[in-house]
Amino acid sequence: EVQLVESGGGLVQPGGSLRLSCAASGFTFSSYAMSWVRQAPGKGLEWVSAINSGGGSTSYADSVKGRFTISRDNAKNTLYLQMNSLKPEDTAVYYCAQGGAPGPRYGSSWLEELDYWGQGTQVTVSS
Repeated sequence: EVQLVESGGGLVQPGGSLRLSCAASGFTFSSYAMSWVRQAPGKGLEWVSAINSGGGSTSYADSVKGRFTISRDNAKNTLYLQMNSLKPEDTAVYYCAQGGAPGPRYGSSWLEELDYWGQGTQVTVSS
């Protein structure tokens, strides 16, 4: 069965960095676009970033553009999110998900394009 397992979350100070990983199995990873989504405390799901199947095309939410970098290693069936210059507003549970082609997101219809989700990993940015 499809499995997505996030890791790398934790507590970090403002301005710090973290790298999240998502280990994928149960499907042909290299054939699928992948996405990162987050949910801050008391808030709804927010799309963060997407990458195409080959890794050559990416997109980002305005709130993270210039600070976060999505990448993938298809040989290792692993998706990554490098997060730099972290802000308290980045505090959230971060999920990787199968699907979601790179491009701008408007409204919440993008959720319908994501078929499988990991369990999430907590990122807390605080002094």
